[in-house]
Amino acid sequence: MTSPTPRADAVVELTSEVFAVNGRLLRAGDQLSAHAGLTSARWQVAGLLLDGPATVAQLARERGLRRQAVQQTVDRLRAEGMVATRANPHDQRSPLVELTDAGRGALDDLAPREQRWLDELSAGVAERDLRTAIEVLRALRARLDAQLDEAGPAPRGGRRPSKRAPSRLEHRGPL
Repeated sequence: MTSPTPRADAVVELTSEVFAVNGRLLRAGDQLSAHAGLTSARWQVAGLLLDGPATVAQLARERGLRRQAVQQTVDRLRAEGMVATRANPHDQRSPLVELTDAGRGALDDLAPREQRWLDELSAGVAERDLRTAIEVLRALRARLDAQLDEAGPAPRGGRRPSKRAPSRLEHRGPL
C-alpha cells in the first residue's frame, strides 16, 4: 500500500471537520427553527423554494440528498401547510413544489434570528477565510459531482460494487 500524500491527508481531515460541522449545524438549525415550526431538514427545503418552485428531484440534487428523503420532507411540509404542489408543465410525473404564504411567513419569522445567529457564529473569523473555505468546498463538490456522474447511478440498495482497493476513508470507518 502506498503512503498517503499530504493533500490526501488534508482531505481526510477536511472531510472529518465537514461531517462534524454538519452535525452541529443540523442541531443548531433544529434549535433555531423550532419556534417557526420547522426542523433543519424542513428549513433547508423551504429555504430553497424562496427562489421559486422546484421539483423534488431538483431540490435533492441541490442539497446532494436522496430524492426519497426530500420527498418525505416535502410531504411533511405539505401536511403542515408550508408548501403546496402543482402540475409541472414540463413533466407531468414530477410536480412543482412551492412555498405557501404560511411557509413564506415561517421563513420571514426566522430571518432575524438567523441573521443574529450567523453574526455570532462568524464572529472572529475573517471574511476572506470564509470565502476561501467556500471556494475549496465548491471545488470539491464539483469534483465529486463529476466523479459521481462518471460512475453512473448507484444500484438499488445503495452502494456500488467496488472494483478498486478501499480508500483510506473506508478503512477509517465513520468519521
